[in-house]
Amino acid sequence: MPRLDAADGEACDPPARAANLRFTLKNMDGKDVTLSAHKGKVILLNFWATWCAPCKIEIPGLVELFNKYEREGLVVLGVSVDDPVSKLRPFAEQFKMNYPILVGNGREDLLTSFAPLHGVPRSFLIARDGTICKRHTGIAPKEVFEREIKSLL
Repeated sequence: MPRLDAADGEACDPPARAANLRFTLKNMDGKDVTLSAHKGKVILLNFWATWCAPCKIEIPGLVELFNKYEREGLVVLGVSVDDPVSKLRPFAEQFKMNYPILVGNGREDLLTSFAPLHGVPRSFLIARDGTICKRHTGIAPKEVFEREIKSLL
């Protein structure tokens, strides 16, 4: 069961703070992706790993949500915490991950900025203005993400 850090139904947690989006990571094709380029959209930033069983359960819901809400301004960014691209590509294909997959392996600066990461999956829902509105540790049901996303779109 996911642990929600705020009361259900609130658009943003009361102690909401600005997300540090001043990071540039490589995607699976080796191209730079700057997180701040997505400011102005609702960002679902999901930290995960290929070996993570809960991540494998959660990812299909993220794919569905991205498909459903991308046109309204949602971007899902999947940050693999410790896998090389050689493992990411077949995993992304298997799970039909259609959103940007970023390489977080070796990026302790990014992981520290969004700490504490008590494990994966760990997700952050960031409002259009760059405020971290929701945090989830462990699997968050698609319905919970959807309710929160809709409140920010």
